[in-house]
Amino acid sequence: MKTDGEIFESEKNVLGIELGSTRIKAVLLNARHETLGTGEYEWENTYLDTIWTYGVEDVWKGVQSCYADLKRKIKDKFGVCLKTFGAIGISAMMHGYMVFDKSGELLTPFRTWRNNNAAGAAEELTALFGYSVPARWSIAHLYQAIKSGEKHVGNIEFLSTLAAYVHWRLTGRRVAGVGDASGMFPIDFDTKQYDRKAAERFDCKTRGTEFNHAILDVLPQVLLAGENAGYLTTEGATLLDPSGDLEEGIAFCPPEGDAGTGMVATNSVKRGTGNVSAGTSIFSMVVLEKGLTRTYPEIDIVTTPDGNPVAMVHCNNCTSEINAWIALFEEYTRLFGITPDKKEIFGKLFESALGGDADCGGVVAYNYVSSEHITRIEEGRPMLVRTTSSKFNLANFMRAELYSLFATLKVGLDILQKGEGVKIRSLYGHGGVFKTKGVCQRFLAAATDSPVTVMETANEGGAWGMAVLARFMSEKANGRLTLAGYLDDTVFKDAKGSVYKPEKEDVAGFERYMQNFVSGLAIVKEAVAALGNQKAGKEC
Repeated sequence: MKTDGEIFESEKNVLGIELGSTRIKAVLLNARHETLGTGEYEWENTYLDTIWTYGVEDVWKGVQSCYADLKRKIKDKFGVCLKTFGAIGISAMMHGYMVFDKSGELLTPFRTWRNNNAAGAAEELTALFGYSVPARWSIAHLYQAIKSGEKHVGNIEFLSTLAAYVHWRLTGRRVAGVGDASGMFPIDFDTKQYDRKAAERFDCKTRGTEFNHAILDVLPQVLLAGENAGYLTTEGATLLDPSGDLEEGIAFCPPEGDAGTGMVATNSVKRGTGNVSAGTSIFSMVVLEKGLTRTYPEIDIVTTPDGNPVAMVHCNNCTSEINAWIALFEEYTRLFGITPDKKEIFGKLFESALGGDADCGGVVAYNYVSSEHITRIEEGRPMLVRTTSSKFNLANFMRAELYSLFATLKVGLDILQKGEGVKIRSLYGHGGVFKTKGVCQRFLAAATDSPVTVMETANEGGAWGMAVLARFMSEKANGRLTLAGYLDDTVFKDAKGSVYKPEKEDVAGFERYMQNFVSGLAIVKEAVAALGNQKAGKEC
């Protein structure tokens, strides 16, 4: 049996860091893809001047704190000071808008995927490209800024995602993994690079404006999984680890978006497979076997980390509202002098939902803390709706809230499954909501009428997937490997997980719930109009 010292081989270990919506996480893997340690840092976005944003100072505070947490845990467990790795990978929430001038200064606060203010620009670009461009895409934010005559537009030298930005600061290279880049600008699936025809149309459209660049000159270079994306610089090492212990020269794989790392973490990069990532937002990724018959505003076409086309259904809202309810129940228990374990509260309440009616007894929940483009909701108005005849109890309340996590996603997936006839052979779920076994996994199976698998590695999430991509780069350099083959034959060869097949009663109940959900959207829209604009402040 190997000792800790023999297990810990610094130059073979790989590091993945992901900047998620509510948490920054680092995962350190050994050569067998086993987790040696993790580091975490919780953060939250703010609603500032009608924009959802994170401060750049918070980005680096979070990254450094997360890495320091990992470093401390590794020291405690193995007696080793982290100084080097075989490779590093950076991931972050996709889309959004970060623009920089010649000196590298950020020109406007980071505009995250959560903002819907570029909807008008997105519609124009969708028509211009003949390719679905959602409002959260980087190019939509840029075009909206150009249309609105924002002063910073004339000084733009680099347009970036959050992952590409952090990677740039650590390595000096302005690059993006193809999956992350596909949430910035349309990709040509033959070349697996930016679509040059779309770029020419955009340049023609913006000629004569304050934006004085060809669009391809300001976007990061596109790289595929397995390619080298640079090395940690002296400045980057100090930025990641201010203590000075970390050594320069460590290889980096291409930075990726959280959608791509989710696909890797669930072994769903092959055609006909799919996954659902549930966090502050929720999105499904289905790797297509053939193209769709037309463009849908509810579905955008992005890519796997190795460049294959994926139908993405992205919803802005998922767990924020259920987290608020859990916090309320936690506060309630404190009134009785009880100091509850928050994980236990989550578990007990989630499990109580299993006792509810298949259609939630007529209770309907809307988890809209922010806008939702798929259902055309312009601002967040979380709501719980029932009639006097609804069967209102704790089980149905919790079931309705948990159904709401997947309800908007189902609107988009129904287009794929019922409208386009897309067959999902396997669907993988990952994210914190799946920690309570057999609850959200069962409800997602009901929503999609598909078998849902949750792997033991699912709790590690995208940071684990990013570390696997870093390992893949190292392994690909030693031989001709495909990403799908590497995941199947090496990473998930002996993986364990649970599969839940949909039950007819659950599927029928979810359909009845959706009838009420869709009908009640008119109530949410009335609430948006009646209650006025949101005030600036922190997310719930």
